[in-house]
Amino acid sequence: MTGPTKEFWEQRFAEGNTPWDRGASSPQLAAWLRSGVLKPCRILVPGCGSGYEVIDLALAGFEVTGLDYADEAIGRAHRRLEKADVDATLVQADVLAWQPDRAFDAIYEQTCLCALYPDQWREYADRLHRWIAPGGKLFALFMQWLREGAAEGNIQGPPYHCDVNAMRALFPEPSWAWPKPPYPRTTHPAGIAELAVVLERRG
Repeated sequence: MTGPTKEFWEQRFAEGNTPWDRGASSPQLAAWLRSGVLKPCRILVPGCGSGYEVIDLALAGFEVTGLDYADEAIGRAHRRLEKADVDATLVQADVLAWQPDRAFDAIYEQTCLCALYPDQWREYADRLHRWIAPGGKLFALFMQWLREGAAEGNIQGPPYHCDVNAMRALFPEPSWAWPKPPYPRTTHPAGIAELAVVLERRG
C-alpha cells in the first residue's frame, strides 16, 4: 500500500515519536464547546490517538466513540480513560474497513484525514458522509503544512497538507454545507496550523 502502514503508526507510538501530540486536546475543541456549536450528542473521533479529545468530550456529556488504527494508540487512550474515570467506546480498526452499527450525530476530524495518503482521501470522505446522519456535523481541523516540494508536485507527509480548495472538492456542496470564510486558524507547538471548519451533512 502506498503511504503509511499500520506498522508505521505502531512504531511511532511505541517510540513516542508523535510530534503532533500536544499533550492535551486542541484549543479549538474547547472553543467549539464554549460557543455551543458543539453540544452533547453521539460523536465519533477517528484517529483518536492518545484520546485527549475522547476524554474531554466524555467529560462534557457526549456519547463518544474513539477509533484508531494502532493498538498502542488505543492502549494509551484506554489508560487515560481509566485514569480520568470516564466512559467512552474505543475501537481498534482501519477507518477504511470499519463500519458503525448506526450513524453518528457528529464527527470530530482532526488527525485522521491528514494521516491518510491522499489517494485514500476520497474513500475516507465518502465514509464520513455515510457515518454522519443527515443534518449532522463534521467538526474538521484541516492540516496546513505546505512543504517546499509541493511546487514540484511531491506528496510529503504524514501529516499531509489539506489545501482548502482540495477540501472543498473532497467535501463538495450540495452534499455538505460550507460556512463562509475566513476560518479560525489554530496553531500548534510543532510549528504547524489547522483551519477549523464545521460542515453540515446534507442529502
